This record gives sequence, structure tokens and C-alpha cells, in this order.
Amino acid sequence: MHDRTALVEMRIDRFITERLRPALYRRRTPLTVRAWVVNGEPVPFAEAERAVYEPFSVGTAWGRPWDTTWFAVTGEVPAGWLDADGALPAGTRAELVVDLGFTAGQSGFQAEALVWGRDGVPIKGIAPFNTAVAAAVDVAGRVDVLIEAASNPDVGSLFSFEPTALGDPATAGREPAYVLRAVDLALRDLVVADLLADALVLRGLLGQLDLGSPRRAQILLALDRMADTVDPHDVAGTASAGRAVLAPLLDRPAGASAHVLHAVGHAHIDSAWLWPVRETARKVSRTFSNVLALMDSDPDFVFASSSAQQFAWVKEFYPTLWTRLVERVREGRFVPVGGMWVESDTNMPGGEALVRQFVEGKGFFRSEFGIDTPEVWLPDSFGYTGAFPQIARAAGARWFLTQKISWNETNRIPHHTFLWEGIDGTRLFTHFPPVDKYNSDVSAEDLAHAERNFADKGRSSVSLLPYGYGDGGGGPTAEMTATIARTASLEGSPVVRHSTPREFFTAAQTEYPSPEVWSGELYLEFHRGTYTSQLRTKQGNRRSEHLLREAELWAATAAIRAGWEYPADRLKRIWQLVLLQQFHDILPGTSIAWVHQDAERNYDRIRTELGDIVDEALRALLGTGDGAVLANAAPHTRAGVPALGIAPVATDGPVRPEPDGETIVLDNGVVRVVIDRNGLIASMVDLATGREVVPVGDRAGLLQLHRDTPTQWDAWDIDEHYRRTVTDLVAADLVEIDDAAVVVGRSFGNSTVVQRMWLDAGSRTLSIDLDIDWHERQKLLKLAFPVDVHTDRAASEIQFGHIERPTHTNTSWDAARFETVAHRWVRVAEPDFGVAVTNDSTYGHDISRRAKDGGGTTSTVRLSLVRAALFPDPGQDQGRHRLRVGLVAGADVVHAVVEGYRTNLGKRIVQDVAVGEVEPLVSVDHPGVVVEAVKLAEDGTGDVVVRLYEALGRRARARFSVAFPAASVVETDLLESAIEGGTAIVDGSSDGSGADLALRPFQLVTVRVARA
Repeated sequence: MHDRTALVEMRIDRFITERLRPALYRRRTPLTVRAWVVNGEPVPFAEAERAVYEPFSVGTAWGRPWDTTWFAVTGEVPAGWLDADGALPAGTRAELVVDLGFTAGQSGFQAEALVWGRDGVPIKGIAPFNTAVAAAVDVAGRVDVLIEAASNPDVGSLFSFEPTALGDPATAGREPAYVLRAVDLALRDLVVADLLADALVLRGLLGQLDLGSPRRAQILLALDRMADTVDPHDVAGTASAGRAVLAPLLDRPAGASAHVLHAVGHAHIDSAWLWPVRETARKVSRTFSNVLALMDSDPDFVFASSSAQQFAWVKEFYPTLWTRLVERVREGRFVPVGGMWVESDTNMPGGEALVRQFVEGKGFFRSEFGIDTPEVWLPDSFGYTGAFPQIARAAGARWFLTQKISWNETNRIPHHTFLWEGIDGTRLFTHFPPVDKYNSDVSAEDLAHAERNFADKGRSSVSLLPYGYGDGGGGPTAEMTATIARTASLEGSPVVRHSTPREFFTAAQTEYPSPEVWSGELYLEFHRGTYTSQLRTKQGNRRSEHLLREAELWAATAAIRAGWEYPADRLKRIWQLVLLQQFHDILPGTSIAWVHQDAERNYDRIRTELGDIVDEALRALLGTGDGAVLANAAPHTRAGVPALGIAPVATDGPVRPEPDGETIVLDNGVVRVVIDRNGLIASMVDLATGREVVPVGDRAGLLQLHRDTPTQWDAWDIDEHYRRTVTDLVAADLVEIDDAAVVVGRSFGNSTVVQRMWLDAGSRTLSIDLDIDWHERQKLLKLAFPVDVHTDRAASEIQFGHIERPTHTNTSWDAARFETVAHRWVRVAEPDFGVAVTNDSTYGHDISRRAKDGGGTTSTVRLSLVRAALFPDPGQDQGRHRLRVGLVAGADVVHAVVEGYRTNLGKRIVQDVAVGEVEPLVSVDHPGVVVEAVKLAEDGTGDVVVRLYEALGRRARARFSVAFPAASVVETDLLESAIEGGTAIVDGSSDGSGADLALRPFQLVTVRVARA
């Protein structure tokens, strides 16, 4: 036969585009439109319903960036559309069709709307690729609705990464962003719609089959014959005949060994990103309205949605939508998943914050729906901490899902279904959907990629397919579910079936009960700049976490010691706001300016309110007098004050620097530090061992300025090539002694840095405060500490422990890990000597090694301080920043842990008090067992809940002691329910006075103390 394949394919594609698609609607008629413009923030339906509307014409510009326009739309089905019985023709349906002026960008990144009934009930959302609303037409054929249209600008959905002023209302402009293109009543031809779905499924499958496949040839021939059969001038009249041509091809079942895709409807609504948090609540309402409308028309459709915060918004702002949602949840078709308050970042939130993501998320789903969520659902976070398996399992999770690691630039994890092992040895059944996205449109390309890409063939035959428009919301469409119906069993295609996450994981674990194991963090070889971007947001998070620690500790102590009323509701509300701002596009610093401005304002309010709670609790404990005490919220003794206790202030302060020729010396008998004439650290000697920290000829505390021009994803990425362009900021404008500190001033470009260095009496830590006035663009500022330590690995603090990473580049995995995350400290060490670097603000680090003259190597620890990306916030990080760093000589892991807390929990001196000492509520007699949280129980019983962990990576036995009347001490899960057969409390050791603990390395333990 002559090969006309290419020509036939071109014919089919043009026939679909020019004949079938335009025939979806037999007739259209414009509706009457009036408008009311809301300048500024959105308003509730009740206010919009009372407003005065002005006539508005299609073709008119509307919507300044970020404003809202309400359209009142009325009309009715024309009499000419009806048959002799006054009904619409068989096989048709009247729909409201709206085009807000959609651009070529993605759904969810531009204008969108919610259609409301006049009774105040949301009907359905409108977005690109989902513009029709059948339910807006009542049984009498009338339309009378309000459309709440958001003129959200397209900040960058095409991802050209060009700087834009649209992300800040102050600079976004005042001109209309859109032109209203259509508000029509349209008569949809349901048979043509089915023919189009048939043709698209087969045409898509055709493109994925091998060129020599008989099945491909059969489909090509059938599509060609369909184009012959359907009259291009009477598509409606001949569509049924066209379907008959294609039906035999669609009836052929899938092969027995076909891969099975569990299709789960999904939207992945970012809680903020290229839009502000306030807009996300509306995005949720639109998406959930779409989903509920689709459930009404498709009984097989199932939808999964994560983030308790988003459900809470619906409950608060959309009560009628909430009622419908609750019914579908109970039915099992609208499935809450994930068990977290938001889809958070997991690299940077502290351990207790990750715990509270589950406490708040699972708590909400239990209280509102009476359900548990056994899976963790984080498809888009930028890497996953090695502490996560233990945290998730301790919260009752059994399964974990993400796809983000498929974005790796260099290496590919060799599994899609596997056991993920955390730093403590806990394992979590994990799945990466091989479709490599969380927002599939169920295209044939996606289905074929999922089957071909699946790494565990032969051992497993199932994977999960999350589908629906995502990021900016929208969710699944009727076109997507039509594809699923046609691929339930289709020769040449994977089997696609509607499913839930629970059904998928149950099937996967049953089929593949003992998969391969991946140990340690799931490091994303991409988006490494997220550890550093938007420093103020990161500082706000870190400081809020530590203030919450203090507030809960002192509130619990005051409740028990002084009968003070524990502010549970206030603390819960603050926690929920902190957790929201740990969302994976807020805390990583990758959102528009508006989002980060909101976050910084929120952190200011959080700081004030938590400060008030701490002050109120301490006054309740201490009374009023003329004394002064130190309230030590740290888990270790400080200045003679026991951990978690209160005692009189110790008077030791910093030692005074002494000039020595062109240098300045700080010496406290523990370490001796020499600052050179450029204000750099020339020497730091551990006096007990005589070890020099700074390699000969090097200088520590060196600021380094790099060009920072990522290839893509500006705020997200630090690319390897940044290291090739660097300026060492050696010259100093000022080096002087100011009281007990050495002050160094530097200027470069349009920026300045003032460093203030001091050494406390008895301390092995040189403290460095940095005051940065930053006005660079596309630059990265690093702070370098070369240290004379020969090692090929470094320890970095993460949640509830630390992780060791190679500092060599033996493998492609090691080389790709050139920027890493750490919390309060990093440490490099030889067997008998180590050096730690602490910080109170940032998370980005790089740790490398260098050959040393005469043999051996030295190590260099660098902190990434501040960046200046241009997209999506062109003003990122501009202005003033203050942060603190510590260089710790002779540091073992205990020193690193202690100094990390010391750097982040400043001395809280309370003046004018009557009581001189308050005994800690609880104590632990092992330096490696750290108390992370002390609080009252979530259930309001007044029981005390204590979170502890083993911090050194060793087995530990410790006595947990209680210093208040207690009835019992029991081990619980993170949700504070007693664990049967818990492993941490030694059998027979528990009573009202405490319990003996036996912990494995990095074990996390929650203890509940019932008050007597």
C-alpha cells in the first residue's frame, strides 16, 4: 500500500480543529450583561447582590489588575431553539458560556470567575478550558446569575521569567487587564461532544503507538473514514454515523498485562504563589464548585484535595458550598487527603512545626468529617527532609506521595514505588506517580509516559494518575472524565480507572509488599535557591517557631504553677497562621511581592502577640517586685539556669577585645580569636587542645559576592555556574572596638554590611551579628568560614536530629548536592576535633573541601545570606536585614546542638519580679535527649504534653522527671493518643514522678503527663 500516513494525520487534525470543535454548539445568543466594579479587596455575595449595576457590553475592557468585577447576567432560551413541544432538541443542552478575555497562558494563572445563583449559592467556576455552566440555566430556560470575576493578572504562566511589576498592587497598574469576549447562552450538541471525545482519544493513542503497529494502522483508517462519514456542513446530523465508525476501535479491550492507572481527580491549589493568600480562598471556592458540579453529572468521578486550611476557608466563607462538600465527603467521592494544614515545605520548617502540620490538619479532618487521612500528599514541595518518615508515621500516616523529585536536573531515583527510610530507621511506603506531574490532562501522551516510565515493572503494575488543572486551581473537567471513560479498557493504552488514594495505595502495597528501600533525604536537584530567597520571610518563620516554643512553655508552666488560664485558642490561631506561611511557595521565597509583604506583616503581628503571651505568663508566675531573672526556654542549662526553668540572672558577659598591633584579640580562656586589620578572622584557637580553627593563610568570616543568574526559575534556583564568578569582600571601611565587640564596616556596589563580633565569657563561640543594607540585583552574598578540618562529610541539623552528607564529589549525586539545607547548625569534624557554625535566620549552605599544602585537606563552610532574584518579585530582599551567626571551636555534636539553640533563643531577662526561681515542669538527665516542646494537651484536659528527641545519633537511656503532681506518664503518638506497645518508655519505669526512656538514634517521642 502507498503510505499516506502523514497526510491522513494532517487531515484528521484539521477536521477535528475546524469541523468538530466549532460544531460543539449548534447555536449561540448573547445575554444581557450589567456590571459593578469593586475597586480593591473582594466583597461577599450579600454586598454584591445589593449593588447597583450598570449596562456593560461584550467587547469592553474590564478589570484592573487584582480587582473584582461582578457581572449580572440575564436572558432566556430563544423560542426558535425549541421544538413543537416547547423543549430543546434531543441530544442538546443549554449552557451559559463565558469568555472573560482569556490569554494564551495557563488555566489558574489569569482571569477567572465564580457563578452565583441569585439565592447566594455558588454554582460553578469559570476558567480557561472550562467556560460552560449548564446549571446556570434553570428548567424554564432562563438565566439570572451573578458572576464574580477576578481580574487576576497573568504574572508569568508562560515562565519566561521576565521581571514584572504585576505582583504588587502598588505597581501593577490601573488600566484594565482584559476584554470581555463572550457571555452567551449556547446550545450544546451532546452527540458531537461525544464524537469529539471519541476522536481525540483515538487520535491521541495513534500518536503513541509504534509506526509499525497494526493497531495504529487500524485507528488511522477508522479516523480517516470518520472524516469521510461526517458531513462538514452538517456535523450535528452526521455525528452519530461518525461515532459508529469509531465504536469498534474503542470497544477493543486493553491487554492483560496493561499498566493500571488509578485516576484521582486533583487540583493542587497553591495556597499562595503568583497570587495572594486572599485570592487562594476564592480559587478554592471556584475549584470546589467545579468539582461538585462535575460529580452531579458524572457518578464515577472522584476528587482528592489536601490542605485542611483550604477546607477551613470554604467552611468560613462559603457555607452553602461547605454543606454540599460535606455530603460528598461522607459519600466517599470528595476525599480529603494529606493530613497536613497546608502542603508545606519540608526542608525548612522546624521539627515541632512539621508535627503541628499534622496535629492541625488531621485534627481538622477528624473534627469536621470524622475521618483519618492515612496518606501524606506533597506532590510539589522542593525536596523532603530525612526526618519526615518518622514524623509522618508518628502522626498515623501509612503512605507518602510526591512527584517533585522527577524534576531532578542530574540523577533519577531508580524507583516509583519504594520504602523511604528516615534518619531514625522509620520506613514509609512511598509512591512517585510515573506520569511525572500532578496536573495531568489525561492525554494519551501522559498515559503512555506513565506506563513507559514506570520503574518497577514486573514487580508492580499500578500507579497513581493525579489529573486536573492545578497550581492556580480549576481541577478536572468533563473532557478529562470523558477520556477516562474511554480508556477504562482500550487496546494499546494503559487501563485508567477512577480511584481514591486509599484504593491505590492499598492495591500497590498488596501487590508489592516488600519494595526496594531509599535511605535518607529526598534531595531535589533543583530549586536550591529556595533555602535563601526572601530572607525576611525565613527569619519570620524561624523566630515565630522559637517564640511559640517559649509561649507554650511559659503558658503551661504558669497554668500548672500559678493556675493561669492557658491561652489554647490564641496559640492555635497563631500556629495555624505560622503553618500556612510554611506553604511551599511562601517559606521558600518564590511568590510575588504581595505574598511576602503579607507574610512579613503577619510575622510582626505574631511576634507582638506571642510576646504578650510570654509576658503575661511570666508575670503570672513571677509577680511584681525588684528582682531580675533569666527565663531559660532552651533545652539546656544556660548561665546557671536549668533548662526550661527560671532563676536569677548570671552576670557574666562578653570579654573585652584587646588591640595587639594591627590585630584585635578576644580571649576568654576557652578560645582565643585574632581579628586582622581587614576585620577578618585570622586565627581561632581552642585553648584546651591548642587546635587552630583557621587554616594557615586563610581568613574566616569572609563575605563573598557572586553573580546569581539562574538559567530558569530565578527565585527558586542557584545554579552550579554561580561559583565561577566571585568577589571576595576583603577591604573594610571600618574596624574598631565598640565596648565589648569588634565592629567591622564594609561597602560594595550599592550595599553595606556592618559585622559586630564578640566572645562571651566561658564560651567557645565567636558570635557575629550582621547588619546588611542590601541593594544589589542578581547577586548572592555568602559568608565563608574555611576551617582546618580534614573530613569528607558534614553534619547538618534538620528536624529532630541531623544528617551527614558527603563534602566530596565522587558521584554525580554528590556533585549535584552543591547547595544544601540546614537549620540552626552545621558541623565538620575529625574524630577528636570539630567546628560548628550556627545561625538564626538562613537555611542555605554549601560545604566543600580543598587540598592543603603539605598534604591533607581543609573544609570550607559557607552560609548563603541573601539573594536578589528578579522573578517573581523584582524587589526581592532589597533593604535592611539583621542576622546572627556563631563560629564554635572544638565543637562536638552536643556543643553544636546547645549553641544552635543559644543562637536562636536569646536571653530572656525579666525585670521587676518578686519570685526568684521557678522549677522546670519536666527535666531530662541526658545531654543528647532534647525537649522540643512543652504544652498542654489539645483536648483541653490540662494534661501536659512533652515532645523529646535523641539529638546525637546514638542510643540513649535517660530519666524523664516530672516536677508537679502527676497521675501517670504515657507515650503517645503526635496526636496525643496513647500508643499500645510504645518503645520509648522502659517497662515498669513509669509513675507520677516520670519514666525511664530508652531511645534509638534520632528517635522522636511524645510523652503525656496526666495531672493528679
